[in-house]
Amino acid sequence: LPWGSGLQIVDFNIGIFFLLAVSSIGVLGILLAGWSSNNKFTLIGALRSGAQMVSYELSLGLSVITMVAFAGTMSISEICQMQSDGMWFIFSGHIPAIIAFVIFIIAGTAETNRGPFDLPEAESELTAGYHTEYSGIHFGFFYLAEYLNLFIVSGVAALLFFGGWAPLHIPGWDAFNGVMDWIPSTIWFIAKAIAISFIIIWFKWTFPRLRIDQLLALEWKYLLPINLVNLVLMVLVVCFGLHF
Repeated sequence: LPWGSGLQIVDFNIGIFFLLAVSSIGVLGILLAGWSSNNKFTLIGALRSGAQMVSYELSLGLSVITMVAFAGTMSISEICQMQSDGMWFIFSGHIPAIIAFVIFIIAGTAETNRGPFDLPEAESELTAGYHTEYSGIHFGFFYLAEYLNLFIVSGVAALLFFGGWAPLHIPGWDAFNGVMDWIPSTIWFIAKAIAISFIIIWFKWTFPRLRIDQLLALEWKYLLPINLVNLVLMVLVVCFGLHF
């Protein structure tokens, strides 16, 4: 890819695993923020956030593993290169890729504490959750981190399902593929991440907030079993060689 290498600082063979490992540390900051405020509302909000983030990390990780099984590598550059040589995984990965994308978006929305999964900030129950005792720049850092996480989740979704910085190529459509190659890879990646961010933001203004029992039941009773079955389906797709 002519412009793709400039978007990646370090390329190593466990890039996706590294992203998952680093993202799991964020819950510690929220728990410490709620505990150190010496306020019952912030403490309860932090505990809710911790339970929510730890629970939905399972579905987030399993959906990522599903696409890693399809790609056969954890290297971000190799995943994008595979999609630049053919179609994006959301199209070439069959039904398991579509299911994995839907679960990834739902789990990613919950992981970033965005509505309708913003129970840690439930104003009607916990004033502002773990934000209650914070104002000024400290409050600003929480919101900055929330929207930064939103863009990171969108960027990972763009990498795994929509080719990252790779343009859209359709096998056999040489003229179309030639036109797509003229668009810089930076534009491709930013446009995909912004489009997925729009979907996650749209959730917040469309769906009502869930109760804490509904939120955890959605993960443990529905998303996690579906994700496990979907992983098995993707393994069957790879074993029988159903790649486009």
